[in-house]
Parts: sequence; structure tokens; C-alpha cells
Amino acid sequence: MKLSQTQKETLLKTLQTRFEKNTALHPKTKWADVQKALEKNPEKLWTVFQMEESEGEPDVVEFENEKGIVFVDCSAESPKGRRSFCYDHDALEKRKEHKPKDSAINFAEKMNTELLTENEYRQLQKLGIFDLKTSSWIQTPENIRKLGGALFCDRRYDTVFTYHNGAESYYAARGFRVKVKV
Repeated sequence: MKLSQTQKETLLKTLQTRFEKNTALHPKTKWADVQKALEKNPEKLWTVFQMEESEGEPDVVEFENEKGIVFVDCSAESPKGRRSFCYDHDALEKRKEHKPKDSAINFAEKMNTELLTENEYRQLQKLGIFDLKTSSWIQTPENIRKLGGALFCDRRYDTVFTYHNGAESYYAARGFRVKVKV
């Protein structure tokens, strides 16, 4: 869980370049504050590194009613390194054949992140255009999950849609977006 000095420097440079390019995502946040927060929290820097390594293209996003610095996957499509996952561990265990390599919830926990909520996903879509060809699992309410379902979102026809599927399903074009607060 510790990055080498080279990994740390490369990541910070990548994040700063992306941060400066996408100011609409974080108009009130200054890069110096972000860098300072990341350097104070090496475990969070490792998490953001994991987001980057799985092609999430993390950037700071200012969500309504959220204080602090929040990194979110901002890749145009659902992160390539996090596709073809079922929803959670229970869904993974229920698959008898053709199991995916992992579940979205398990993988997010390994990275010390959490899936976006439906509200956060919709807020992200107000700041840019995401998931035109892919979809992303989102946090699913317990009452839906107890019945075997899970929720995902995408953007089609210039509209953000929320759908349901069996939690054990997985597709090459469905991944998941995560967030981490630093």
C-alpha cells in the first residue's frame, strides 16, 4: 500500500495536469490544497493510484453537499480495468458457471473506495458527458438488493438513465465508478 517516490511523483503530475485541464469539475478547489491533502494522506494517495491504474482517470469533483476533496472516476467511459464484474460478493457466490473475476463492491473495497450513489452519478453527468457506450453499477438500496437486483446508470439520448439488473449479471460494457474523500 505504499507507492515508490517515482510512482508518487508521476501520479501527482498526472493528477495536476488533469486537474488543470478540467476546472469545471472543481471551480472552487485549488491544486495546492489537493496536493497538500494527498501528501498528508499516503493511504488516500495509494487509493487514487489504484483508481488511475484501473483507468478511472480520477479527478477532483465538487459534489453538492459534500465538503472536502473528493476524487471520482472521470474517464469518458466506465473504467476499462473495472468492467465485467457482477455487483457484490453474494452475487459472485451465486454464479455457478462463468463467474466474473470479481464483484464491483469487493473490488471497490480492496481499493478503499465506494461506488457512486445515483445522486452522485447524476451530479457527475451535469459536469460532463460520461458512459455514452458503457454503463456503471451504482450503490443499490438494500430493499432492491435483498430481492436479487442491483442498479446501474448510463447516458443515452442526452439523458441519464437508471436501470436494474440481476446482481449476478455482468457485461463487457458495464463497470463501476468510485469516489474517495481525501
